Amino acid sequence: MLLATGGGMGMGFWVIYIAVIFGFMYFIAIRPQKKEKKRQQELFSNIAVGDSVLTSSGFYGVIIDMTDDTVIVEFGNNKNCRIPMQKTAIVQVEKPEI
Repeated sequence: MLLATGGGMGMGFWVIYIAVIFGFMYFIAIRPQKKEKKRQQELFSNIAVGDSVLTSSGFYGVIIDMTDDTVIVEFGNNKNCRIPMQKTAIVQVEKPEI
């Protein structure tokens, strides 16, 4: 008769167990990713011509022109070193001091 009752663990236990696992996954994986994406969107919306930027490859430069999804960045004192790149390659922005 004990085998027919399920051994004391009911269906409710497993439902709660699965809900806890999904909740844990949300707070460990999904939530931080959403926060980082929101931070990046805020960073990209505040970019302007003349800002000093750090690229994902580690280069510092100054934005000299922009379009919707690309920027042209000038590196160093050499005025001929201008490279177009995607906005997503920018990881840090520093506004010029006035």
